[in-house]
Amino acid sequence: MATPAGIALKRTALNAVHKASGAKMVEFGGWEMPVEYSGITQEHLAVRQSAGLFDVSHMGEIEIRGPQALGLLQRVTCNDASRLQTGQAQYSALMYPQGSAVDDCVVYRLGQDDYFLCVNAANTDKDFDWIVRHNAVGADVENVSADYAQLAIQGPRAREILANVTDADAGGLRNYWACRARCCGVEGLLARTGYTGEDGFEFYFGPEESERVWNGLLETGKPLGLVPAGLGARNTLRLEAGFPLYGHELDEETTILEANLRWICKFEKGDFIGREALLEESRKGLRKKLVGLVMTDRGIARDGYPVLIGGEVAGRVTSGSPAPFLKKNIALAYMPPQSAEVGREVEVDVRGKKVPARVAPLPFYKRAKRDP
Repeated sequence: MATPAGIALKRTALNAVHKASGAKMVEFGGWEMPVEYSGITQEHLAVRQSAGLFDVSHMGEIEIRGPQALGLLQRVTCNDASRLQTGQAQYSALMYPQGSAVDDCVVYRLGQDDYFLCVNAANTDKDFDWIVRHNAVGADVENVSADYAQLAIQGPRAREILANVTDADAGGLRNYWACRARCCGVEGLLARTGYTGEDGFEFYFGPEESERVWNGLLETGKPLGLVPAGLGARNTLRLEAGFPLYGHELDEETTILEANLRWICKFEKGDFIGREALLEESRKGLRKKLVGLVMTDRGIARDGYPVLIGGEVAGRVTSGSPAPFLKKNIALAYMPPQSAEVGREVEVDVRGKKVPARVAPLPFYKRAKRDP
């Protein structure tokens, strides 16, 4: 999402550190962010084989508190927040009436009446305004994004690295749970979540301590293979893992059922925004379905490229790139449900050339099970 001309880009507290490290900087969601340091492929493979450290402080944070907080969350999101125990998190989506997502998000329950949402950077203001607009119950809603930096350490050695710099039992923290912790001597919220398909953690803390935590993690993790990683590797990692990206697989015109996110849609919890539209869609059938594609000849399916069946346009690519770990060219695309079966042969129009591809099961990559 491009920033309008004349509007200054936002910068994380680590902006100068990234530039001093030689990172290539790009505009993303209104922020100036590092896209790569040593190279996307190298950073991608480091996360798959050891660990990578991401500055994701551009992400937004919204707190919803008070006795009516749960009622508001249940109304504006599709997952069932009433299932959360204190310290637990869930993947969810803020919903439009037509069944599409205002945004996808992670919802944390921090206390009895205290919830914390991590939302996409470009959507933070939109998300906050949407929640406030539907706050008929009087919950306390606050955009607290300026109060938090966020670093993500991802990869099979992330737990081992954190064990040296935190007072929390990182290994004992279950997936999609969080706890208060000190990391590199800084107080914050440590969550076992991520967006790479690997085991990993995200640490939320005060921005003024950013350099201390960033440098402390890199110094401790370097002997174990930890490298700084940018948004380029974050994108290829999430694509291998089959995770959606707002503005690509998710948007105002695409329902969460079409995006293969029925599993976060808890109809049984009762009414929520978009519920009736999704139930109607379930009865009538989907207009399109998100599928994985593996290119079977040379060519890269980039975002927006047409997908052809029998020479006719049948769908479009939403995300596509080489997959460094899998050593294939892969893509996510929307296609008609009746043509979306695994194994179907299709073609992608790559700048006027019809390149063969095959519908593949998702996710493309799934990490091997390891100890908790």
